[in-house]
This record gives sequence, C-alpha cells and structure tokens, in this order.
Amino acid sequence: MTYRQLYQYGVQQLAESQIAEAELEARLLLEYICRTDRNTLLVHGDSLRSDFEEQSYKMAVTQRASHIPLQHITGEQEFMGLSFRVNKNVLIPRQDTETLVEEAMCHLGDGMRILDLCTGSGCILLSLLKYSNECEGIGVDISPKALEVARENAARLGLDAIFLEGDLFAPLAEFQSDKTTDRLFDMIISNPPYIETAVIDTLMPEVRDYEPRIALDGTADGLFFYREIIRQAAVYMHIGAWILFEIGCNQGEAVQALLEQNGFCEVSVIKDYAGLDRVVCGLRGE
Repeated sequence: MTYRQLYQYGVQQLAESQIAEAELEARLLLEYICRTDRNTLLVHGDSLRSDFEEQSYKMAVTQRASHIPLQHITGEQEFMGLSFRVNKNVLIPRQDTETLVEEAMCHLGDGMRILDLCTGSGCILLSLLKYSNECEGIGVDISPKALEVARENAARLGLDAIFLEGDLFAPLAEFQSDKTTDRLFDMIISNPPYIETAVIDTLMPEVRDYEPRIALDGTADGLFFYREIIRQAAVYMHIGAWILFEIGCNQGEAVQALLEQNGFCEVSVIKDYAGLDRVVCGLRGE
C-alpha cells in the first residue's frame, strides 16, 4: 500500500470506532510507525511502504480503535515543547496542565527550590527545571512505577531532580532529617487527583480504562488532596513562597477558600485557554 492509502485506511478505521480526531490520529500513528513527518503525506503520499510498516500500522490502528490512548501506543507525549515518556502508570500530560506550568514560571526565580507533589511522569517539575536557571526540584509520588517513568524522563532531558516515593509530605521527613539540609521550599506545585469518585466511571474510555485510577480519584468531593496538602504545606514553605494547584473547572472557589482559610494570601484563580478555571495559586504570608 502507498503512504496515502495507509493513511486513508487509518482514518476510516478510527472514524468507524468513533475516535474524535480520526484524521489527526491516523496521521500521527503513521508518522510514528514510518518515522516520517507531517509533510510526507503531501509530498510523498504515493510512495510504497514496506510490508512491515503496513502490518505495524494496521496493528497500531487496531489498538487505537479499541480506545487505547494514542500516547500509550507511541509511548510519548509532548508537553511544554518537550517530549515525555508515558505509559499506563502515569497520567498523560495534557495541554490544560501547561497553564499550571506557565503560571508557576511567572513566580519562579533563579535558584529556587521546588516541591512537586503527585509528580507522576515528572512533566511539571522537569519543565520548570528545564526553563529555569539553577533551580532544585523534588518530586513525590506514592506510585513506585510512576517514579520509574519520572526518573527516565529526567535522564532523557538531562536534568537533575530527586524523586521520592511516599504519601504527599511523608517522605520528606527522612530525606531532610540532616540538619544541614534546608527543609523549606520556595514553591510547592501539584496536579493532584481531583475527579469525584462517582464521576470516574462516566469518563471517556481512554481515561476511565487506561489511566491509573490512583491518579484520578479525588474521593467523594474531589477535594481530598487539596485539603491534605494545604493543611500541611505552610511548614514546608519559606515566607513569600508560592503554592499552585491544577484544579477541575468547577473547583476554583472551593480551593481558593481552602487556601484563604489556612492563611495564604494573594490567592487567585487562573483560567486556561478555553476560558475555564484551571489553576489556583497563593502566597505564604507572615
């Protein structure tokens, strides 16, 4: 089959399986299998592909048609202009989360110390380290398999970051037991699980069936991890340090109130590119 015929096959199969962006994903899968770029379809659409490429592409299309996420097939996702390794053990980085990183960069100075809770693939922390100067970062996650992915991403990007296994702030106690170690941070950032438990089964199958539930489930009201982090955060922060969260689009007022009730000031809610509430941030005052 030619390159164009393979593409048309992919579009048809994905469309029949109700994949929303069938044309785009058929092209991305073809580029992944054939190691080509987006111009190949236009310039070399009539070129014949090998039997191996044809069979590999058809297998990949079959996987995607069964609603396995595209990123689990390719093993990669672009985020903040960087390529991150992903698999079933971590959330797939999304464009919405770039709003969180961009807001954090507005408050990030050279040499700051960053704590990323529920780090997952490490995409938030590693992006901040990549686009800053001489900052230090610690990422924490309760999943050892997620931390394997985060460490791989750090190595791929050539970045130094520390990743600790444990529940929120718990692993910091042992790590920072040396009195010579500064236990305070200039920024705490998190994209915690925030989906209400009852809602998870209504999500699209790519999320519901293939992304780690532990990274989705924010318990009954979706606010459990915000309450836990905010309750403990101040003792780990310098005065004047920032805390930033990604939130669900209907959680802005609730998380803002939690921060204000716990003594944080200059609390604000930031919208994403779709005009939806996406980030809440606040400052640790005196």
